[in-house]
Amino acid sequence: MSGSARLGALAFLLGAASVLGFAPFELFPVPLLTLAALAWLWRAATPRAAALQGFAFGLGLFLAGVSWVYVSLHVFGGMPAPLAALAACLFCCLLALFPALAGYVFGRLRRGRLLVDAPLAAAAWTLSEWLRGWLFSGFPWLAFGYAQTPPSPLAGWAPLLGVYGVGFAAALIAVSWGLTFHQRRHWPAAAAVSVALLAAGAGLMRIEWTQPAGAPLSVSLLQGNIEQSLKWRPERLQLSMDTYLRLARAHPADLLILPETALPLMLDQLPRDYLAELRRAARGGQGALLLGIAAQDLHGRYFNSAVGFGPGEVQAYRKRHLVPFGEFTPPAFAWTLALLRIPMSNFSPGAAGQAPLALAGQRVAVNICYEDVFGEELIRALPEATLLVNLSNTAWFGDSLAQPQHLQIARMRALETGRAMLRATNTGMTAIVGPRGRVERVLPPFGEGALVAEVRGHTGATPYVRWGNAGVLLLVVAGLAVPLAGLRRGAH
Repeated sequence: MSGSARLGALAFLLGAASVLGFAPFELFPVPLLTLAALAWLWRAATPRAAALQGFAFGLGLFLAGVSWVYVSLHVFGGMPAPLAALAACLFCCLLALFPALAGYVFGRLRRGRLLVDAPLAAAAWTLSEWLRGWLFSGFPWLAFGYAQTPPSPLAGWAPLLGVYGVGFAAALIAVSWGLTFHQRRHWPAAAAVSVALLAAGAGLMRIEWTQPAGAPLSVSLLQGNIEQSLKWRPERLQLSMDTYLRLARAHPADLLILPETALPLMLDQLPRDYLAELRRAARGGQGALLLGIAAQDLHGRYFNSAVGFGPGEVQAYRKRHLVPFGEFTPPAFAWTLALLRIPMSNFSPGAAGQAPLALAGQRVAVNICYEDVFGEELIRALPEATLLVNLSNTAWFGDSLAQPQHLQIARMRALETGRAMLRATNTGMTAIVGPRGRVERVLPPFGEGALVAEVRGHTGATPYVRWGNAGVLLLVVAGLAVPLAGLRRGAH
């Protein structure tokens, strides 16, 4: 094996090991170590070699971390196993192009000076993650900032700069050590950077960015545990309806929440007497019911919706960020419909500027399934909203890393916004996350149950709610500016 092949294999293993930093393992120092090792490989690599090493690192990261894509395509989507494996591998290769871009940018712009190269590497890494979060509809899963939820001290940066800001801080620590590992004289500088960022993060965690508002609210989050392979069978419909009605009656609350597409029906197909019984479980009809269900408008368009019922008028949130191939098919890929058997895969997107729902005395910002991985989209409902609610059906991914990873993402959204996040899911993980990003209560996955608790709404705005990703993008520009200026002067 050639030297470049050995380095590529090492980078691949480092990427795969990085998954240990994310849920359910949550060994948050691990991604700092693996990224430091990647920076050490980059320190003397050509732009092409750095790009290939970045690609290998990304391929290891995504093959190990999002292998559940295969489960959704083959086990529940019906795609033949070889095609599903090929599609999952190609998807991971596409995602790996972003770490490759980071490597190329660093290799092209590095100046051989720590004070320039460390911010450059952190900026290149963060830029690649931010681009991955919105290009081609976006897939920011496994952004390195997610690995730094509490107890990591770097979590304190989330209300200020969001998940990409947390990732920038983590990357700056990692690359400072990676670029200086072979030069002891620079170790004090790397140590100073690490201590400063960690201490500042710990200090920021002590700040109360938002304030409790109103009286405590009783909530009941229902987890029906309806197996995905059985959910859409007509003969199983009554069982699904009976399960959720039984859970609702046994666990009444001010706010009763059912998960995404909890019932395999359209809203206008739901029997009125059944809906009335569900509503009665919300404090005898005086509370509020939030139901995940598909709905149709007057123009015949279908929406993945969350419908709120209370003493007042019926309200609805329509999912706006749809999953490609799962909820809609891009125009050039209509042929994939012959390979996939996914019910209700022709949704229309909801409007971008939907107001929070007024339910049980709170202003509820609803997001459905993987919408909560897009932090800058969630803050559109803030600071008006007092609670965040996520309705999910992660049964599509079986018993995999997807469930704990998704809960960790919800923890970051709570940190960024300073608000509790309530997660109601079909098979797990149904949970209540406090405004400081800690899981306060959670149901065991793959079991039927109800999570009943009291929560408080919050008002106010964190800096991230006000600025979004503008702050971290300024840091990225600053990290790239000096080496770009040097490259321009060298060209002249």
